[in-house]
Amino acid sequence: MTAATPELSRIVIAEKVTTGGGYEVVKATETECAALAERFDLISISGLAAKLRLRRVRSDFIKVTGELEADVVQRCVVTLEPVPAHVKEDFSALFAPDHLIPKEEADDESDHFQFLGNDEDFPEPMPGGRIDIGELVAQNLSLALDPYPRKDGVEFTPILEDVGPDTLSLTEDSPPEPPRQNPFAALSRLKKPS
Repeated sequence: MTAATPELSRIVIAEKVTTGGGYEVVKATETECAALAERFDLISISGLAAKLRLRRVRSDFIKVTGELEADVVQRCVVTLEPVPAHVKEDFSALFAPDHLIPKEEADDESDHFQFLGNDEDFPEPMPGGRIDIGELVAQNLSLALDPYPRKDGVEFTPILEDVGPDTLSLTEDSPPEPPRQNPFAALSRLKKPS
């Protein structure tokens, strides 16, 4: 069973990336934008473009840095009305050959990763020495989207599921809450004086 081709796919052969690096530009077609909009449950995406720099680091790793821009239309989480937005995001990723990526069950990290420092992401595999920078752009677009888009002026009022006397405030029209009886009051009356 073969994996489905991503909606936005641009393959770079890792062997061709040098230590001096090079630039790639990804521009999504209207068809690719429509497919990504469906994937990310958006009303629309247009003008998706990214400029990426790829360079070889420590002989076996490929560092990718880039910036993407797109115009998106999301649905308001309150009214479901269209919410247009311009997305602009910087991103980076590190890729390594499959044999250099530590297995999840390994307790200690491989020596190959010591130079990366703590601020680097865990490297991603590049199966067959190929990096899909189009899919990388798509994933980072998804991460850059507002998770709770709201139309201007729309406020979100949470629904109170467990409504009780402690969760409601009193208004002028509501009667005051009667005092609660202590459940142990009856027991204290039964207690005989000594």
